[in-house]
Amino acid sequence: MADLIIRPATEADLHAVGSVTVEAYRADGIVGSHDDYATQLADAVSRFRDAELIVAQDESGTVLGSVTVVHPGTPYAEISRPGELEFRMLAVSEQARGRGVGETLVRAVLDRAREAGVTHVVLSSSEKMTAAHRLYERLGFTRLPERDWSPLPGIDLRAYAYGLPV
Repeated sequence: MADLIIRPATEADLHAVGSVTVEAYRADGIVGSHDDYATQLADAVSRFRDAELIVAQDESGTVLGSVTVVHPGTPYAEISRPGELEFRMLAVSEQARGRGVGETLVRAVLDRAREAGVTHVVLSSSEKMTAAHRLYERLGFTRLPERDWSPLPGIDLRAYAYGLPV
């Protein structure tokens, strides 16, 4: 997508990041209107403080998507271990889907991991997010079933990893 700009989020982006994230997860049937996780997804301020937020915007400045980059042992870490980088809450607005925004954001995470000198990028994804799974597998991520987990009964998360050359 030639007109896509990938950059670190700023405080001015946070409302849009929260809105796009909730919109994307609602569109995928992951959260409902009054879901506790929807509140967490909307809270881009905390992610901005405790992790790295990367946004994708169009040439007009509209935030089309975002991803949260997490280091092991930090508040948003779920499955990452030392030497790994994790990403969470990859989200693309409904109107921007199918335009390569998600793939571009994942590639930005891989670039960030190379800069950080880590050996792997890991993530957890709801078993319902089959389109995301296809993207991850197409980009070279492999399943990491030994780190699959369930944060709540009935919510099963699949783990994936991407190995980086050392």
